Amino acid sequence: MQGAKDLTKGPIKRQLFNLAMPIMGTSFIQMAYSLTDMAWVGRLGSESVAAIGAVGILTWMTSSIALLTKVGSEVSVAQSIGARDDESARSFSSHNITIGLIIALCWGTLLFALAYPVIGLYKLEESISLKAVAYLRIITMAFPFVFLSYSFTGIHNAAGLSKIPFYINGLGLVINMILDPLFIFAFHWGTNGAAWATWLSQGVVCLAFIFQLRFRNRLLGGFPFLTKLNKKYTKRIFHLGLPVALLNTLFAIINLFMGRTASTYGGHLGLTTMTAGGQIEALAWNTSQGFSTGLSAFVAQNYAANKKERIKGAYHATLAMTSILGLICTLLFVFFGSEVFSLIVPEPEAYKAGGVFLRIDGYSMILMMLEITMQGLFYGTGRTIPPAIISITFNTLRIPLAIILSSTGLGVTGVWWAISISSMLKGITAFIWFRVLQNKILK
Repeated sequence: MQGAKDLTKGPIKRQLFNLAMPIMGTSFIQMAYSLTDMAWVGRLGSESVAAIGAVGILTWMTSSIALLTKVGSEVSVAQSIGARDDESARSFSSHNITIGLIIALCWGTLLFALAYPVIGLYKLEESISLKAVAYLRIITMAFPFVFLSYSFTGIHNAAGLSKIPFYINGLGLVINMILDPLFIFAFHWGTNGAAWATWLSQGVVCLAFIFQLRFRNRLLGGFPFLTKLNKKYTKRIFHLGLPVALLNTLFAIINLFMGRTASTYGGHLGLTTMTAGGQIEALAWNTSQGFSTGLSAFVAQNYAANKKERIKGAYHATLAMTSILGLICTLLFVFFGSEVFSLIVPEPEAYKAGGVFLRIDGYSMILMMLEITMQGLFYGTGRTIPPAIISITFNTLRIPLAIILSSTGLGVTGVWWAISISSMLKGITAFIWFRVLQNKILK
């Protein structure tokens, strides 16, 4: 198939590593947008961090919704490539892009219109809320760029060309890193400057993808970006991507309420700790997600080609890599949490509180890596519902658990323990679930 890599032949570990590393880098880059904003805004004070932190959960929700077409692309296009069905690969690509753009326009318009009541859920001081609303409204105008880029990334990952999204997203990050200090401090735009820097960099990323597919590499023989939706392809995309989008969106909603609980028991410092700490944790999460996504694309092609032994080999190799990563994160968070947090928010009171969060969260790192690895294995075989059930169940458990633990004397640290305990339970449950279904899936 034109432009695509065949993952059903060749050395498993080398192919998996070459596929996963750029995806991991891309995931890191996407999270680094928010971290870069937060690092520069952190120089304005903890109130400004709280403002963009409140919006950060909403942009996380947006990225979660965009996973519908990213995962839809990665699985549907990869399975079509593995089955040597060129026409379906092209049709799935066009449908994922079209669906992503429609959702982006609807979701962006909704958040722009409801910015005040949504930010009002945090019950922040008026000055912080006003900053958050302005920041959110600028960011929503970049949603079409974000959704299209996610779809383009999924299509390239499915074709085994994960280096291209890495390079393009890397370009966007460099632009964002240059524009952040320029807009925030040189132009004196404050938090709005961070929003405009993100808007422009995301626009460049989207245009670079379009240029790549139209003029540099007509992947899959070329396909239209927009198409009239066909029920067959649309239904398959939603079947694959909707559970993933729902579980990640619900996760973001849950974190919105967790942020409110943290704010209730710890004030704006509690919200700052959770949002900035969550960004640091997300670096570990997205790194392992890179390996998981690589595993998913690899498994999808080999599953369609009926190469089951290659699937098992890829699973064991991925589990080994993510376990090492989990161990490193545990040691870093538990023993050097305050130092890591101070890189984002340099205020002593803030990074001491952040160190407590990272220490407690660090205990769950290895089991979190296990959950994410099993997720990639499930996705590659087209079974996106089991990880959704696991995630929805235990993430929802965080809210009552946080309230109970916080109200029994632990205060805001009860919220951190609720996050850590639920992550452990997700990893254990995902592993057991797949082991139970293993013979049926790989039959």
